[in-house]
Amino acid sequence: MSEIRYDRLHDTYVLIAPERIHRPDFSPRKETKLTSVSCPFCEGNEAMTPKEIFAIRSSDSIANSIGWQTRVVPNLYKAVAIEAPYQYHFETFSYWEGFGAHEVIIDTPKHHLSMMTWSLTETSAWFKTLRQRVEDLRRDHRLTYMSLFKNEGFESGATLEHSHTQLIALPLIPKQQKDRNRREREYFEHHHYALIESIIRDEENHGVRLIESHGEFIAFCPYASHYPFEVMISSQICVEQIDTLSDESIDELSILLLSVLQKMRLCLGEFAFNLSISTPPLGEDMGACDAHRLMIRIMPRIYRFGGFEVGSEMSINPVKPEMAAKLLRGEKHG
Repeated sequence: MSEIRYDRLHDTYVLIAPERIHRPDFSPRKETKLTSVSCPFCEGNEAMTPKEIFAIRSSDSIANSIGWQTRVVPNLYKAVAIEAPYQYHFETFSYWEGFGAHEVIIDTPKHHLSMMTWSLTETSAWFKTLRQRVEDLRRDHRLTYMSLFKNEGFESGATLEHSHTQLIALPLIPKQQKDRNRREREYFEHHHYALIESIIRDEENHGVRLIESHGEFIAFCPYASHYPFEVMISSQICVEQIDTLSDESIDELSILLLSVLQKMRLCLGEFAFNLSISTPPLGEDMGACDAHRLMIRIMPRIYRFGGFEVGSEMSINPVKPEMAAKLLRGEKHG
């Protein structure tokens, strides 16, 4: 059973999850790779996964069978479990029991399909699946933080080729996220508009780091990008959380995300990346448009971190965001 241990020195928490060591590994250094016959995420292999929590599927299909577009199952090598006791231990060494939710969203029935090659229909179904899972887990008031993330490629930490996304929900808010939430609230209380709204206005005024926009959403390379060719997608209006998105907004966001990924592929070729979707604290009032905005962060893993980054917790980015945005817009270098 996992534990969420408190680190008194750094005022943060660490997940101790021994079961994660048994995850499969598709390291390119190994010659063996999963095929559609042996892949647990491929259509037809539903019996190889835990029973599904949710799926978008055809009306004539049944649960845990073929006929699905997206499928959500508990993570077999879960870091936390919803069945674990909801209990915090105040001892010399303090920790939570391994309570939480750890789900896998199987993005597509097709084996080894990069997100960069998805269709608009597949992308829209993916967003709608994420929307449903966040909406559902928000009802569990024991959960206060949720991480939605996708790893593509070995360098990103992915352990299975088949395109998938993960969701981890916890009964606590990690320190870095807590600090960010505090800064966003303080900014809103002082200025009466969101920090990301101010950032988007400044980026629009300068223009040099903008990539493109579609509908209410905009994509740009952040001024202080931590990763080469890092891209941020956010809402230009008050859209706080993914589970408040309308179907129309999902279609707009899907078009923009696919366009950005295809532009990145033109510049970088096939590349590994991490993608994260921001989710404000689950306990906050969803009816108030205040400090938060929906944000999608795409982080290419084309540059390896070294000792300075690990020791200082500061990033070194060898590509200027202005140059990255220019190349992603299709403009020539020079």
